[in-house]
Amino acid sequence: MRKALIVGAAGQLGRALQACAPTGVELLTHDVDTLDITDAGAIEACLADARPDVLLNAAAYTAVDKAESDEAAAYAVNATAVGLLAAAARRVGARFVHVSTDFVFDGTSGIPYAPDATTAPLGAYGRTKLEGERLAGADALIVRTAWVYAPTGGNFVRTMLRLMAERPEVRVVADQIGTPTYAPGLAATLWALAGKGVTGIHHHTDSGAASWYDFAVAIQEEALAIGLLDKAVPVIPIATADFPTPARRPHYSVLDKSSTTAALGGPAPHWRVNLRTMLSEIQTHG
Repeated sequence: MRKALIVGAAGQLGRALQACAPTGVELLTHDVDTLDITDAGAIEACLADARPDVLLNAAAYTAVDKAESDEAAAYAVNATAVGLLAAAARRVGARFVHVSTDFVFDGTSGIPYAPDATTAPLGAYGRTKLEGERLAGADALIVRTAWVYAPTGGNFVRTMLRLMAERPEVRVVADQIGTPTYAPGLAATLWALAGKGVTGIHHHTDSGAASWYDFAVAIQEEALAIGLLDKAVPVIPIATADFPTPARRPHYSVLDKSSTTAALGGPAPHWRVNLRTMLSEIQTHG
């Protein structure tokens, strides 16, 4: 792998991909300001000029609730654009790497979802991401993930830190179960799988499982331990029904990562280990 092109480079995953790129790989990056991935002509021109060995798509429409009232916009980025990127990559001989989501599942399973488990998205976001998987093609590497966070950008960890500093208590849903995913760990997995020429659908999150409530409690405990928060506030568990949103969310979306573990020779760190790493990054760099 000599040259890689990253689209969605300004997002939290895009930044992580740049930070942990393999030594010696020439990086080309684009975000919404420099490349419209819904414009077939722009994509063709970009790929024809860059001629990368690998195209990594870290761009996505991730406003889950907004997608319910604007599914066309979500479809344009999460589906149509994926097909355009995959086709352009194929024409220049580049491997295509695409990131998908646990929201392609309905959350009714009692065991972790395998890559070949039946998909049944509950809403517009999941439907558009599932169609993006189809349009990526069988020769693409597709990695589903969940609950992604990083030291920068908008994510659950940063939101919780802010609310815990500002409010006398926080109320957090306790009946949705999944697994947090540290963006740099996901980025490292994408580079590793791409470097091995892996194709097909695979899963990556950190190890373990938690509810959003469990995650919030851990955020407060770890942040207090290193001085990121100066006082504890009550974290109140609530039901999904107590916090209605336009989009339905899967109650259980833990992903089976055994194919990824086998390909890479070991599991990802536990989510709490990576949470501690992320909070230390914030403490050190702000």
